[in-house]
Amino acid sequence: MSGNAALPPFVDEHSALVAAPPATVWPALLRAVEATTAGGASGRFARLLGCADTAVTGPRPLVSGSAFPGFHVGVAAEPSELQLLGSHRFSRYALTFRVDDLGDGRSRVRAETRAEFPGAKGHVYRALVIGTRMHVLVTNRILEAVRRRAER
Repeated sequence: MSGNAALPPFVDEHSALVAAPPATVWPALLRAVEATTAGGASGRFARLLGCADTAVTGPRPLVSGSAFPGFHVGVAAEPSELQLLGSHRFSRYALTFRVDDLGDGRSRVRAETRAEFPGAKGHVYRALVIGTRMHVLVTNRILEAVRRRAER
């Protein structure tokens, strides 16, 4: 985990197999991640939650220091790891994507989520996001978008 001991506790990990090599998966990952938060509603929602990152800033494609609503890039180690960090009034979180080379032009993309939800409001927020499986649906949607983009 990139040597960052200050990351929040582990929540879950999901993955998708991709019929493409890491060099093809990496740009698909960058595009899919940003597409998930494209549009004006994501910035408004990030401001409503009190996110530390509420706007698109920094260089593109994503590199360490780039940001978009809800997240900033902590690590962008092409073509194997993209670490997104964020916080708001109910949670502090990290979403790390890893691209594993399976050989024969195939890859596995993994999405590891870490988060903490302090206080009573954090507990309620966790129930809404994790307990309803909304987080799993969004994460799997991103992984599927990466797979589709890379396999085109």
